[in-house]
Amino acid sequence: MTSTSDPRELRAELETLTTEAFRPELAEIDRLPTLEIAKLMNGEDATVPAAVAARLPQIAAAIDAIAERMARGGRLVYAGAGTAGRLGVLDASECPPTFDTDPSQVVGLIAGGPGAMVTSVEGAEDSRELAAKDLDALELTERDTVVGVSASGRTPYAVGAVEHARARGALTIGLSCNANSALAAAADHGIEIVVGPELLTGSTRLKAGTAQKLVLNMLSTITMIRLGKTYGNLMVDVRASNDKLRARSHRIVALATGATDEEIERALAATGGEVKNAILTILGGVDGPTAKRLLAQSGGHLRAALEKPTEKPTEKPTG
Repeated sequence: MTSTSDPRELRAELETLTTEAFRPELAEIDRLPTLEIAKLMNGEDATVPAAVAARLPQIAAAIDAIAERMARGGRLVYAGAGTAGRLGVLDASECPPTFDTDPSQVVGLIAGGPGAMVTSVEGAEDSRELAAKDLDALELTERDTVVGVSASGRTPYAVGAVEHARARGALTIGLSCNANSALAAAADHGIEIVVGPELLTGSTRLKAGTAQKLVLNMLSTITMIRLGKTYGNLMVDVRASNDKLRARSHRIVALATGATDEEIERALAATGGEVKNAILTILGGVDGPTAKRLLAQSGGHLRAALEKPTEKPTEKPTG
């Protein structure tokens, strides 16, 4: 249900959060020259990767759990409000063109719906009920993963999403930027990236937003690597939907195979423009249909498909 916290209690709670802390030494930042402010901000940003590095074991454990479920047909769902929600929607929306995932495989939910991407929706972040409703529309299963994202770690929409998903057997991850957060406590995997007080008091689109973006990059990208969506560091499942991506597809096949332009164009034509299949036809010496079948048998993993022996004609006995 919608949060009805006493305003005084909420103010007292915010005062305990690192992400909301006031920094007296920056109280006159508006008096500084622009270059000095830029240097201060850049210095603040430089501390974020170290904060992420301190939580790499927790991030890796979460990724392995996500990949195991997605390999069985599960989905990755981000749920957050405000900046956190927008970052989740952004990460989800970039998976189809990058990894050729179906739009339903990685989903971003933002409190208040799509309109909240550009305009604040009054009270949406305070509603656990809204989070449950948004998740019920997806018909969650135990194969799915829900990642609650909240800088404070207390946002009712994100906490409610994790609690609701966990009650339905889905894997849950809580990503926040405060220690001992309610969000991390509610999830199977808690990831707390403590970046400290912001340059502007409480403006968690800054360091906290950067930290969340870095972690979401890892969750989706490394999961896709585990699922065979890459070959080495090449995006072999890229969807060639425009001229730039078609040129990139050609280049990826070239980097993977060292083949000539003519060989690459023939391979892409023979496989309907599928980069992974084209690489397999060249490196495996097979035709398009065989490449498709080998990849299907290998769960889409190109390395595994390349290691499969190809059938040879049965020799007739002599004598």
